[in-house]
Amino acid sequence: MRFPVIEIVDRYAIAVVKHEKTNGANQAELDFYLEQLKSIGINPINNKIIELIEHHSYVWSLEDDFKKAKVDHLPLEEIGRRALHIRDVGYNRIELKNNIAEYMNIDSVREIKQDHISEKV
Repeated sequence: MRFPVIEIVDRYAIAVVKHEKTNGANQAELDFYLEQLKSIGINPINNKIIELIEHHSYVWSLEDDFKKAKVDHLPLEEIGRRALHIRDVGYNRIELKNNIAEYMNIDSVREIKQDHISEKV
């Protein structure tokens, strides 16, 4: 099965964040995606890819608050506000991925959401 290149870029970005957050527990996964990028001539040290990595790192930190129960003593309204913020931040991922694909002139595939929860209202 062949994935759109931008999906490999996205998975690489997620693997980089996971590698940083888990002290390298996913080294094989990171190596796999890095090799995939190199095999198609994409330099992983690219400002657009770094921006996507930073985005995933930010989302990871937001979600980590929930996973580590840092919101236990917050009112339900504040927990809901934070959940909506995570959702809103997630909107940017699709835009970032499409911008990278456009900038790098890769793939004819663009992620388009219609009548989907990730769409801005």
